[in-house]
Amino acid sequence: MKQINFSDYPIPVEVSAHHVHLSREHVEALFGKDARLTPVKELSQPGQFAADEKVTLVGPKGKVERVRVLGPERKETQVEISKTEQYTLGIQPPIRDSGNVAGTPGIMLEGPAGSVELDHGVIAALRHIHMTPDDAKNLGLKNYDVVQVRISGDRELIYGDVLIRVNESYRLVMHIDTDEGNAANAGPATIAYIVKIQEGADEL
Repeated sequence: MKQINFSDYPIPVEVSAHHVHLSREHVEALFGKDARLTPVKELSQPGQFAADEKVTLVGPKGKVERVRVLGPERKETQVEISKTEQYTLGIQPPIRDSGNVAGTPGIMLEGPAGSVELDHGVIAALRHIHMTPDDAKNLGLKNYDVVQVRISGDRELIYGDVLIRVNESYRLVMHIDTDEGNAANAGPATIAYIVKIQEGADEL
């Protein structure tokens, strides 16, 4: 079996700030009948974009305003916040992989045309790495593996419990939230390296 040297495979790091994914129904409820999301910037993953539209998150204790909507639309609305923001809002979202929103807390969304009361859908995103099948093959990994990752820089650190997501449409990049990015002083040129494969993917 080929010995893999993870240090030969630098992985770009992106810090993902709070954002919202909306269903068709909720796009219209928040921005008006027949409203469509307006792309303003392509994201690293093909087909995904930052929209011009923004919403306000309203929790039991407070608000977070001007939260960007990401497109395209999804079947189910999902809100991603940092753990720090849970104190402002007064909710405690679990750390979950995107799309895994069963049993999560809800929140109110306010837009220019109306509001939406969610009974679930708020998560703190599990840190993860997107990669293609070729990337995964080169690294000896598969979808839903869990790894430890070293983030280089002037506040170098090692993060465990990093989920591997493999898909033909993905582009190689590691996503962390603003809390994690601040801890590592991550910027546009920050690079990560896988340290080792962990056990325990079924627990995440």
